[in-house]
Amino acid sequence: MTGMDLTLAWKTVLIGIIEGLTEFLPVSSTGHIILIEELLHFEGPPGRVFEIVIQLGAILAVCFLYRRKIWDTVTGTLRREKPAIRFAAAIIVAFLPAAVIGVFAHKYIKSVLFDPMVVAIALIVGGIIILIIERFALRPRIKSVDDVDLKTALLIGFCQCLAMVPGVSRSGATIMGARVFRVDRATATEFSFFLAIPTMIGATVYDLYKNWSTLSWDGGAVIALGFFVAFVSALVVVSAFVRFISRHGFAVFAWYRIALGVVALVLLTLR
Repeated sequence: MTGMDLTLAWKTVLIGIIEGLTEFLPVSSTGHIILIEELLHFEGPPGRVFEIVIQLGAILAVCFLYRRKIWDTVTGTLRREKPAIRFAAAIIVAFLPAAVIGVFAHKYIKSVLFDPMVVAIALIVGGIIILIIERFALRPRIKSVDDVDLKTALLIGFCQCLAMVPGVSRSGATIMGARVFRVDRATATEFSFFLAIPTMIGATVYDLYKNWSTLSWDGGAVIALGFFVAFVSALVVVSAFVRFISRHGFAVFAWYRIALGVVALVLLTLR
């Protein structure tokens, strides 16, 4: 590799790690990617195929880790088993608000809100909201993803729409929304993981459709490296996240968001 190739390689690895580590944490992967690409002056392959593919790597990590539950849900639904049907229906209902609103708001979000300053502010505000919810959340009444009713699922789905603003965090919005509606921490987190699968696959397919004319597979090695690193790092973080928040809660992520947002605001202002 030349010096330039090495530079591109380590930037790709870093961005892949950040995507995998942050996609399912309540800290906003999109916000992190926008900020890090701005900071590193990252110029990956042309078009948006790099961002789309590394996100797909993170999606597949969750599908792999929860393959048993996914398989049981699919086969149980085909056999018309009530628990499987109820769970599948809850995920579909929670997915619908983002699917509908995302189609109509996609152009505005991409053209106006994908801005580092918006990300920094959203990180800070989101961190404060997490601290408030953690402090005042009511006693949980739902302690299993199989017990999430359709009304609660729909409300969580509307909360997910807030994550269309980069820096808010899809997982943060859904997990904290679920906490407000009296879902316990571990269940809220797992439901967010399952909801991520149709949401992120849908967003990926829609991004491919909207950007098809600009997509290019030039730089295939960079794309493949980003995909692999995002997949592996997502495997690591998802496996440990549920255990961590069950014991320690979300406050550490809130303070991290606030600190990162403040640092980003300072750097953007000085620039």
